[in-house]
Amino acid sequence: MRVWPGRPDPLGATWDGRGVNFALFSEHATAVYLCLMEPDEPLRESHRIPLVERTADVWHAYLPDVRPGQLYGYRVDGPINPDHGHLFNPVKLLIDPYARALAGQVRWDDSLFPEEAGLDSLGAVPPCVVVDTAFTWGDDRSPRTPWNRTVIYECHVKGMTQLHPGVPDQHRGTYLGMASDAILEHLTSLGVTAVELLPVHQFFVEHHLFKLGLHQYWGYNSIAFFAPESSYATGSRGEQISEFRTMVKGLHAAGIEVILDVVYNHTGEANQFGPILSFKGIDNSNYYHLQPDNPRHFLDFTGTGNSVKIVHPRSLQMVVDSLRYWVTQMHVDGFRFDLAPVLGRDRVAFDSMAPFFKVLVQDPVLSEVKLISEPWDLGHGGYQLGNFPRGWAEWNDQYRNCIRRFWRGDKGQVPELASRLAGSSDIFERSGRGTDASINFVTVHDGFTLQDLVSYTQKRNLANGEDSRDGTSDNLSANWGEEGPTSSPKVLELRERMKRNFLATLVFSQGVRMILGGDEMGRTQQGNNNAYCQDNDISWVSWSLSPAEREQLDFTRRLLKIYRDNPVLRRRRFFSNMRAPGKAEKDVTWLRSDAAEMTTDDWRNPHNHVLGMLIPAYAADEQDCKGRRAQGETLLLLLNGGSRSQHFALPEVSEPGTWVELLNTAKPASQLKRRSGLNLPAHSLILLAHRLP
Repeated sequence: MRVWPGRPDPLGATWDGRGVNFALFSEHATAVYLCLMEPDEPLRESHRIPLVERTADVWHAYLPDVRPGQLYGYRVDGPINPDHGHLFNPVKLLIDPYARALAGQVRWDDSLFPEEAGLDSLGAVPPCVVVDTAFTWGDDRSPRTPWNRTVIYECHVKGMTQLHPGVPDQHRGTYLGMASDAILEHLTSLGVTAVELLPVHQFFVEHHLFKLGLHQYWGYNSIAFFAPESSYATGSRGEQISEFRTMVKGLHAAGIEVILDVVYNHTGEANQFGPILSFKGIDNSNYYHLQPDNPRHFLDFTGTGNSVKIVHPRSLQMVVDSLRYWVTQMHVDGFRFDLAPVLGRDRVAFDSMAPFFKVLVQDPVLSEVKLISEPWDLGHGGYQLGNFPRGWAEWNDQYRNCIRRFWRGDKGQVPELASRLAGSSDIFERSGRGTDASINFVTVHDGFTLQDLVSYTQKRNLANGEDSRDGTSDNLSANWGEEGPTSSPKVLELRERMKRNFLATLVFSQGVRMILGGDEMGRTQQGNNNAYCQDNDISWVSWSLSPAEREQLDFTRRLLKIYRDNPVLRRRRFFSNMRAPGKAEKDVTWLRSDAAEMTTDDWRNPHNHVLGMLIPAYAADEQDCKGRRAQGETLLLLLNGGSRSQHFALPEVSEPGTWVELLNTAKPASQLKRRSGLNLPAHSLILLAHRLP
């Protein structure tokens, strides 16, 4: 085996058409060994090559005789001194942090644990794969959908495709299944413009789940930030890369962007008792936040045992290199950052101008893609909704909570409801952003599905093996008469109406709409609100639809068509609550049931459950590429979250015409013309448009 000096960059294993350059960062190592395994003998080292070249703490070599398909890993020697944060042990095989693919999964074995210092972990740690990055992209390009036209569909690669009868058997549960005609037709018929995929970085099953016979289904346990999860592909020797790219190419051809849910805040190596798989054995004190007074222990802002030390230049480089790789080489269109405040922390405090955010805002590649934060973590001061920089959107849990409380019938929700319907300016305007800063949702993967939100008051998580201690108990839900499944026509009818209310409120609110995959068809998780370990029918989307579920699907399609047809629902800037020059109406007017504008006393009335929102046609602020404003319709949105019907007088507007009912959640088939007033049923929403007779 010939070994040449090679280069310190790029990091990772890079095939250049003639040989492979290997480069690994480790500041505190005293020796680094490159281990090669053959494809037909992955449990035996064929070569162990010391890397003698070291440049700026990068150990490197060039092997002209190595080709794509080669399996490899590292062994790193150095001080074994946990009291100083060092966990070096050359007996442990380590995953390259820059590996583009892993050949299989972690196999739980005693050799993975630090206390078993003398056990070789070869065979327990999956080897890395040298890959050829060539791929025929053709004319693939990002749809680059503007934020105000974006409809996000959060879903899981396997869960979305595993049970679909239109997906070929061999592609179910895979990237190729996501690009199948059946899935693409479903998404495009809805009007979805982006899929947000639960984590697809290579992950593994936590030890406690392994012992329970459960699986890490969601994927929030990353171990390789450049490698697509191999279980979602038909092979694990590099096929995962080409199949992921094929998925992206197919979604783009259908006009659908790909947003990845990424977990850079922690890794699967857990705390000081967790496995040594990669970062711990390569340079523990530089990759992880350690307790200053006791470096043996990790700082944990995530609840998983460790937190990645993004403030270290090499850790920051790794994350940014990973993001650029997924954009430039895998053609993804954006990222949702799990527990994003961790990325802006030093040892304690969150800083919206931390190095990570500064790098992204000036990066010519990453500043052009969609950036979404989950704006909270578990550390001190971890709730940071509204505090992320310009250019970022944020998951708005205050939207979720308010909408759930309002439709549950809680008192005093109308003032906050108005702000949430209008884009949550109270949260985001101070940062100089517009409505697109708010990612509005009612349900996401973490919590009840929409069906369960209207069917259960208590979580049902026994299947997770933790005696239902896991998952939130504060679901802001209602079962509308009976807990769980029921045959009561009255309860079933009200549940269907409430699901329509939630979906309609979401679609008709200013901001970016995000739908949980399967909610459009009434998917249930049987009351499990933390199905992270349920790789089975509890989590998978069922495509065998009842008549009621088909009606809900059609209703969702109808909602999104109304949204696409009405630019006043797609504002980019917040309402001013003022009249534009020459206009009789404000850009938004909040109405009480007699069609008069809400007064201070009306806003303060905790027993009021009714609100009208009048948006004149001129309030549309969307423009085409030549600066021409979109032509909208005047819309009137009426909501009654109470248990009693109420007469609502229809307002007079300056334009001639009459009010036409576009949508009524109490009577979905109704499209009546209205003149002076209407009956607004209990627990219902009505949308009207003002049109010429």
